[in-house]
Order: sequence, then C-alpha cells, then structure tokens
Amino acid sequence: MAIESYLPATDAKKTIEKRVKQKPTTKELTTIEKHGKPISKSDLENSQIKKKRKRTRKNKAKKTETIIFKTEKDVTLIITEKPQAAAKISSALGNARKYSENRVPFYELERNGEKIIVASAVGHLFNLTYSKGQTGWPVFKLEWQPSHKGKGASFTKNYFNLLQKLVKRAKKIMIATDYDVEGEVIGWNVLRFIAKEKDAERMKYSTLTKNELVNSFENPMKTLNWGQAYAGEARHKIDWLYGINLSRALMSAIKTSGTFKILSIGRVQGPALKIIVERDREIENFESEPYWQVFAKANNLDFKHPKDIFNKEELKEFKEIKTATAKTTEKEENIIPLHPFDLTTLQREAHKFYRISPSNTLKIAQSLYLSGIISYPRTSSQKIPKEINPIKILKKLESRFPFAKDTTRKFPIEGYKSDPAHPSIYPTGDFKNLSGDERKLYDLIVKRFISCFYQDAKTANKRIILTAENGKTFTTSGMQFIERGWTNIYPVKMEEKNIPNMEGETKIDKINSKKKETKPPKRYTAASLITLMEKKNLGTKATRSSIVDTLFKRGYLDGRSIKSTELGNKLIESLEKYSPIIIDENLTRQLEEKMETILEATENWEEKEKETMENVKQLISDISKEFRVHEKEIGEKLKEGITTLRDKQREDSKFMKCPICEEGDLAIIYSRKTRRNFVACNKYPDCKTTYSLPPNAVIKKTGKVSEEGLPILVALKRGRRPWEFKFDPNWKANKKNS
Repeated sequence: MAIESYLPATDAKKTIEKRVKQKPTTKELTTIEKHGKPISKSDLENSQIKKKRKRTRKNKAKKTETIIFKTEKDVTLIITEKPQAAAKISSALGNARKYSENRVPFYELERNGEKIIVASAVGHLFNLTYSKGQTGWPVFKLEWQPSHKGKGASFTKNYFNLLQKLVKRAKKIMIATDYDVEGEVIGWNVLRFIAKEKDAERMKYSTLTKNELVNSFENPMKTLNWGQAYAGEARHKIDWLYGINLSRALMSAIKTSGTFKILSIGRVQGPALKIIVERDREIENFESEPYWQVFAKANNLDFKHPKDIFNKEELKEFKEIKTATAKTTEKEENIIPLHPFDLTTLQREAHKFYRISPSNTLKIAQSLYLSGIISYPRTSSQKIPKEINPIKILKKLESRFPFAKDTTRKFPIEGYKSDPAHPSIYPTGDFKNLSGDERKLYDLIVKRFISCFYQDAKTANKRIILTAENGKTFTTSGMQFIERGWTNIYPVKMEEKNIPNMEGETKIDKINSKKKETKPPKRYTAASLITLMEKKNLGTKATRSSIVDTLFKRGYLDGRSIKSTELGNKLIESLEKYSPIIIDENLTRQLEEKMETILEATENWEEKEKETMENVKQLISDISKEFRVHEKEIGEKLKEGITTLRDKQREDSKFMKCPICEEGDLAIIYSRKTRRNFVACNKYPDCKTTYSLPPNAVIKKTGKVSEEGLPILVALKRGRRPWEFKFDPNWKANKKNS
C-alpha cells in the first residue's frame, strides 16, 4: 500500500531550505583588544576602521577602564600609601593616563623616555596575626598576613591584587609612602611580600606639591630608611603582643566571674587610663579649704593684696589701713610670635579655639595634606627650614591672605623641637575651596605660619604698688599695645587696660575681703591629656589621640572633661593591686626609648629589633604568671565595674514613661543585629512596645523638652551637624487625626 494513503496531503509539513552560516575560521576569531568592540584580525588588516570621536570631560589624567597587563619588565613602579598621593605624584611627573582595575586606580606615563606606573596601597595591606597552632595566652609566634584576610579590611584586597600584577612589569621599584615609621613599614611590606624584593629606592617629601614631588623623584634615597622600617616593625610587634596577651588575660579573668564584656588593655592604654583615674582620686579626695582675698579701692582703681589669706585672724591687720604710699613702674615688653605648629600644638590650639577633638584635628590635617595645601601633619618639628623656600610660600599666600605682605622677619621664629623626617606643619601656598572645620583648621595653620615672620608685639606695661604703714601691699596692673605686630593676625587673648600713674601718699577709700574656697585640680580634656602623654613620652604623635578614643570606646572614660567610669576605676584598681607592671608608665617609656634606639641606629637594626623583642617576650611571660595567680580576684573586681557601668547605661538611656503599660520607661536601645538604635519599654517582655529611630546615626538624649512637653533627642552622624528632634510616641495617631 502506498504511503500517501496513510498521510493525507493536507497534513504534509511545508519546509523552506535555509542556507547554513559558515563557521568563522581560527584566523577570524583571533582578536586584538581595543577600547570598544573586538575586531577580527583580518578585518583590521584589510579595512580602515573609522573611529568615533567621543566627547569627554577634561581630566588631569586620561581615564581608561581596562588594560592588557604585559609580562616584560619595562616600567618604574612607584608605590604610594594612599590613592590621593598616587594621583598627585603622577600628575606632577607628567601627562598621566588613568587606568582602573576593580575600581582601584593607577596611572601610567612617560618621563624622559622612561615608562612609569604610579599605584597605591590603601594604608596597611598587611597586619600581624598569631601563627596557627597556638591557643590561650600568652602567644608569641606571630606573622604578617594580608589585611584582607582579617575582619573589616576586605576593601584592601583589590589594591593587593593590583599590586601583585603590576610588580611583574617593574624593572625598578620606588617606594613613595609617607616618610615616617608607619609609611616605611607599609612600603617595606609591599616590597618584601608582594614584590619579593629586598630593597628599593625611596622618595622623601613633606608636601604633595609639584616641585617637591619632582625633586623627590629625581633625587631619591638609594635605599629604604631601615631605622624607620625596623623601629616601625618592632612597635607593631610589641603593641600586638601586649594587646593580644593582656586583653586575653582580662577576658579570661572576666569569664571566671560568670559575666562577659569585650575588654582590652595595651602598653600605652594602661598608663594613660591610670593618669585619668589618679586625677579622679585627687578630685574625689580633695578637701576644700576656705581662704580670703583682700581688695583695696583707691583713686577709682581696684587693687588686690598679692597673697591669699588662710587664717581669718589676719584680716584684722587690714581693717585700720587708711593711707598708703603709691609707686608706679613702667616698662615696655616685646612679645615674640608663637613657634610654628607641630602636631600636638595644632591639636591643642584647634581644641582651644574651635573645640575640634585631637583625633578629628589629625583627620582633617591629613585630608588637607592629601589635597596638597599643607605639609605632612604627623611631625614633632617646630622648625621652618630654608629648604622649603618660605618667602616664596608667603608670596603665594598674599592673594588670599593680604596681611602676608606685611611680614618683616628675614628668619622665622622657631621652637626647640625638631623631627628628622619632616619640618613643622606649614601651608604650601596652593589653595582649595574649603568649608566648616577644614577651613577653620587651614586658616589657623596659615595664620600661625605667617605670624612667625611678623614683627614682635610691643606693649606698655604699668604696675602700681600701694604700701601701707604696716607693710601690707596691694597691686594693680595695666597693659596697652604700642604695636600689635603678630597678634593682629593670630588669635590671642590679651586684654588692654589703661591705668593712670600714681605716686606718693594716697588715700585708701575702701578695704574689703572676699571669702573663697580652694578648688580641686581640673579634669583633663582630650587635648590636655595628649599634651601630658607627650611630656611623659607615652605613645607617638600619630597614635596618642586614637589611644584616647579607644579608652572611650571600651567604656573606661566618659565626658568632655574626662573622668573614668566605674569600669575604668575597677580595672586600674585591680591592676594596681595584682599586676602593677601593666600600668607602669616607666616601663612604657623604656620601651619607647628602645624603639628610638633602633630608629636612630645606622646599622644592625635587625639584631636590635630581635633583642628588644626577646626582652618583651620575657616581660609578658612574667606578667602572665603573675596575672594567672590572681585571675579570679581580678575577674570579680572587673565584674563590679561592668555591673555598675551597665546599670548606669540603662538609667541614662531612659527618657520618658511608657504610654502603653504606664509602668515602665521608654529607653534608647542599640540592636547589634540591625546595628541601629530603637526605643523600647524597659519592662520587656511584659511590655513589648517599640518605636523606630532615624537610621545610620547614634541617638542620644539631650535632657531638653519641647513646648508640648515631649523629650528632645539628638541624632549624631559622622560628618554632619547634630540634628535635634522631638520624640512623639503618638505621632501616627496624631497624623491620622490631622
């Protein structure tokens, strides 16, 4: 039977013959990468490609998102500490082209026929950690590991990976990190762990200005500063061993008491906290004592007896005074300008004038430095060397600070402190639009610098002494400016007072006394504390402010006028009794001196570092043995402090009665899960009332109430002004009704 009888014609499928596209040849698949679409090799050879012109914004460096990494060693690789420094250096050296790898920028340029790549770290790309196989405490075996393998530093991985690629192209490496111990360690670690090199040339500069950067590149140091490198590494190791072992010891002690809180202590934290606790004890134990000040009125002037009277009976000796012999002495005084800023002085003045904290002053100064408008801020120097060409800087400053034209000194006023790495903090003469605290700090630095070249202030000082027949004296003083000099441009508090001359016998119109009481010593501020730490050689200019911040974060300190919390008190109390060496500032100072010895050495740095580390390990072993013996006692002391601290925090967080249960109080609570504040009733779980608060901010009470009687809270966000707002638990209901 024919097949057509089974398949009717209507069911037949209609097909269309289609030409099969030929597969491309291997030759055609070979492409050369170009910015834009891939183009076949044959097309590239046989036809002209019309390039489309794209409109782009003008940039100092031409930006390209991709690049083919070559394998031949054909470039000089400059490695900086931060991306901003890389941008500045590449711009100074030539017409740089900007590339990006996983959003990490680097720059390529040619200078005098030499190919140069400028790339950066992002601070420390390596951190210390303990070697595997060690448990408990003390631990002593440690090693450097890439920072991105630790917590909170994943952002460093792309910088690490990029440098790994770029070093393969480097025929020569030049380290251009900040010229200090931290910068040296950052550069050394990149050199030895990523580039696998033993040494490199070193750029040294104090400002990110074109002339200085070009000079630094053309006249580099032939080797790293090995004193800085080994001293920096020793500091890292010592601080790490102290921190990890003593903090683990504290945590072990607190666990024996059945409670838990993250605690830490370090070789500088301990002595710094002890300073505050001792001041608190002085204030607490201070017994005020009454005393009297005696005043006289004569010729419409107020005079004061120069001594305070602590024996009330002595006041009788002043009652019968009716006349006195007046004598006036006059003299002129020259007041020289203040020395230029080192970091600690800048932090102190910024806090005095603008209430900027020391840590924020350092952050702002670092930002101004990276913008190229001031010199490197982490300096101990109070010198203005002629090498920075200060006269040229003054000339550049005239356009925005006209009073710079009026300088008269050929040589500036300087302080006694010096720093082998950097001069004092000074403006470069370049400008940038600034606002807020940045503008305040920059203006302060400029005015301080210019004032160092200004003429002295000249004053006419007058002092009148009244001497009664019984020998009792009274004095008053006056001052007027003859020439204001440098005080015209730099803020100082000097009050003028004009008084007439008085000579011979004078009638005393009135004698009166005022009762007062002696006052306890003042509490430290953050600025006065870091100044004292500098005098005691505790910590470094770069770390002191962050150490103070850490003490606050751990709950050991509180308040703008700093006082220790109960936890900070109990910690020092227990360590004083059971392990006083941990908080011994003399020991900390000795370790600082050992690191200074490494820094200043001209050879055998590695041996000196090893010797110092062996001493530290023995010291930590001794501390550990002593600590273990009294672990439970220390734990109980710390528990007392933690309990008191938590009770206070709970009490401080309450701000109004709960409108739902009317028994509990609404309090500001921090959620570790959501990492934000919210409001909840403290009668939880009986009352589960909660309210949300603004996100991404720290919320605190202000102690103020609105006109409606509602509590006012404040939201604190980094880099923004505090925002005060009313907390209304019934806002939803009120909104519906309105």
